[in-house]
Amino acid sequence: MTVNELGKILSDMYRNAPHRKQVAKIHLFGVKYADVILKNDFSVKEIVAASGINQSYATEVSKGIKLSEYVVPKE
Repeated sequence: MTVNELGKILSDMYRNAPHRKQVAKIHLFGVKYADVILKNDFSVKEIVAASGINQSYATEVSKGIKLSEYVVPKE
């Protein structure tokens, strides 16, 4: 998986989120893809830039990555 592919996934999750749940979806992205991001040493800022969402959301992706140690997403 590439930074651009992750950016596309993040963009889709953000844009398809129900109203007022966008930030939760950004956290969920961080949880779901933490292993890929960390294993490949990808830059969260580059992923967010590739997604086209506001760069300030890089902090929220990072929070999701940290949460991945403690939570498992429901499917």
